[in-house]
Amino acid sequence: MEPLFALPPGVEPLLEPIRRLSSPLLPQPTSLEPSPPPMEGVRAVLFDIYGTLFVSASGDIGPADRGGRDETAFRAALEAAGGDAGRLPPGFSGSRRYREVIAAHHAAARARGVEWPEVEILEVWEEVLSAAGMAVDLPRLAVEYECRTNPVWPMPGLLEVVREVVGHGLLVGIVSNAQFYTPLLFPALIGTPLGELGFRPEFCAWSWREGEAKPSPRLFAGPLEALREGWGIHPGEVLYLGNDMLKDILPAHRLGLRPVLFAGDRRSLRLRPEHPHCRHLSADGVITDLRQLIE
Repeated sequence: MEPLFALPPGVEPLLEPIRRLSSPLLPQPTSLEPSPPPMEGVRAVLFDIYGTLFVSASGDIGPADRGGRDETAFRAALEAAGGDAGRLPPGFSGSRRYREVIAAHHAAARARGVEWPEVEILEVWEEVLSAAGMAVDLPRLAVEYECRTNPVWPMPGLLEVVREVVGHGLLVGIVSNAQFYTPLLFPALIGTPLGELGFRPEFCAWSWREGEAKPSPRLFAGPLEALREGWGIHPGEVLYLGNDMLKDILPAHRLGLRPVLFAGDRRSLRLRPEHPHCRHLSADGVITDLRQLIE
């Protein structure tokens, strides 16, 4: 499925469950003090999604194990996607099989030399449902399950900040661990597709497209090349905002960007002081509210 910079026909059915299953989430304050970065010389801003532009109840995208709650979510999502949970094989656990398939895909990718692999979630669900001998609307299943297991909500100030940044003539993009439904969050929850906010496809990179996840530097390659070749913008003129020292700040630092840590939600803030690559790593700035980026 194409990233939604303009809504193509047929997408509306996938927006409905996102709206129906989402409700306001407030960020939980952290103990960090803000030190907003200087914006002088910045010509482009790249954003992370989960835990940065959107509050994430689980803190990140990914197959966290919540036990029986995940299986309840799977069965509800299956029914919503046209399946019949009553026809599942005895003892079949869709949520467990889901995690197993993701782990197997990751292991296979690592065996091919991919250090930070990412799955294509529709392939995962196809394999899960084939084991159950059932065919359903896979995109609907993926959206229904994700919204039940990882609820999200726009971070306070999202629209204001993006519009202000674009209004000042800066280019904006996204580099995020994501799946096909991630771009749908914008039209579903804020009523505006990415393109109408000023995001260009060439300045955005999604992990499911690349088959690799952050902190892989490959995820940044496309947007940085487009900024350099099309606009003469070099890495030192690009600010990158993310909530994870390993997945966001480290690769941005190594690539010569201006990394800024978003520390606005305790659930998603990942300082990782025990990690050898993060122990002495620092960002160029810290913000605890998106609006501090434009103050």
